[in-house]
Amino acid sequence: MRISAIEEYGLRCLLALAKQGKNNQLSISDIAEMEGLSVPYASKLLAILRRAGLVTAERGRGGGFSIATDPTQINLYDVLTALGGPMIDPKHCSRYAGQKNQCVHTEKCSIHDILGGLAGYVQSFLSKTTLRDLIAADSTGLLVRTGTHIEIAPTALEQELGSQRERTVLE
Repeated sequence: MRISAIEEYGLRCLLALAKQGKNNQLSISDIAEMEGLSVPYASKLLAILRRAGLVTAERGRGGGFSIATDPTQINLYDVLTALGGPMIDPKHCSRYAGQKNQCVHTEKCSIHDILGGLAGYVQSFLSKTTLRDLIAADSTGLLVRTGTHIEIAPTALEQELGSQRERTVLE
């Protein structure tokens, strides 16, 4: 899984608005400056987020963008799929069919199964992680700052993987 520039910067813009709260607004130029983006690029990202219902916009003097709902109600899976589409392209197998019209492994494909399983783990984890978790990463225990970046806390990932395995066995 690759995080595109649109997903990265779109998430940053959304976090900037989430930190302001639902009742406060930021202009496109404020957001662009805060995130080190050009105004046209920030405008493009905010338009995508607005179409997805994640932010609201108010025109006119004193207008701007604000987060559409409480940060506890917005999970990272919804944000990333709004910005970049599905984790695994539904047409994945047809895109990699070699010289044929259809993949030769349509009956049973361990590659498709493993990628689908991985996408399921990622989707489950991201669905449980909200913007509030990112804002308060140090206090949640879910994300841990290590040096210059943030990592998933090993216990949180182990718990998620364990619960995924339990669900798979039960199904």
